Amino acid sequence: MNPRLSAEWEVQDGVLLAWPHEDTDWAYMLDDVRPVFAEIILRITRFERVVLVAPSAASARNYLAGSGIDLERVVICELPTNDTWARDFGPITVIFNGKPVLLDFGFNGWGLKFAANHDNLISKRLKELGALTPNLKTVGLILEGGSIESDGLGTILTTTECLLSPNRNPQLDKSEVEQALAALLGARRVLWLNHGFLAGDDTDSHIDTLARICPGNTIVYTACDDPRDEHYQALKLMEGELAAFRAPDGSPYRLIPLPWPKARFDDQAHRLPATYANFLVINGAVLVPAYRDEEKDGLAMECIGQAFPGREVIGIDCLPLLEQHGSLHCVTMQLPQGVLP
Repeated sequence: MNPRLSAEWEVQDGVLLAWPHEDTDWAYMLDDVRPVFAEIILRITRFERVVLVAPSAASARNYLAGSGIDLERVVICELPTNDTWARDFGPITVIFNGKPVLLDFGFNGWGLKFAANHDNLISKRLKELGALTPNLKTVGLILEGGSIESDGLGTILTTTECLLSPNRNPQLDKSEVEQALAALLGARRVLWLNHGFLAGDDTDSHIDTLARICPGNTIVYTACDDPRDEHYQALKLMEGELAAFRAPDGSPYRLIPLPWPKARFDDQAHRLPATYANFLVINGAVLVPAYRDEEKDGLAMECIGQAFPGREVIGIDCLPLLEQHGSLHCVTMQLPQGVLP
């Protein structure tokens, strides 16, 4: 029996997040970023539970108590953390013999760019605390959740820039990475994107910033319509690659381009990686990052709504998250049905 990596839109027990605190890179802007986390938690808890990791459970709980959140639906686990990117250090859940199994891949700070000594241990420590129910298997492979997309049926979408990074698994070539994805995630085929990037992205082109698999053989993707923009050529080449891909039944994917948000820069004039592809699918809803761009924010929500008919589409102001080069999907990791006690 092979494992199966479920699709994000399958039924979930909850979502994992990590609280921004004084020892993270958010220290200089906690007053700006904590409201974003509180809003994400508020929206999720309308539909399912939240597991929140924080070095001080009392501090996080006190902040959230004034945010209108039903704290009965939030489990706060007191653990040390380096940062807040739960997508990439959180457990990846596969279904094996009909039951969820947690895979604890290695996390090395996106190819040794940042400290990850605490974050790399979070999945193991959550299991030790009893916050996660299934068996947990430690895997000797570096892999971040933001680097892979699954249709739940054996298709994995990813990028060569990330999965073949020499600072992740240099001992493996492309074929060996595919074999590992087959053995661990049940990948029957891997769709590789060779093009596409976002300036300011620290992840080596995580797929969740560029293209997302959706139900019904649909892919929504980041598209640039400005020929003067530095991203235009690479994203056009990526669009061509997506058009050439075939769904498991041999048909072309239904492709939905996402709008190109207004360019955002930090106070040193470095471009920030704004993308609408970094949305989160939860039970009954899709949470979509917004960047205070009234026209494009609304259009992005419409496009994503086309890919997820019947789900409520909810925009969340994620402009502050861009300051540390991530967005909504990056700070969350879904926990499928059967993962929480």
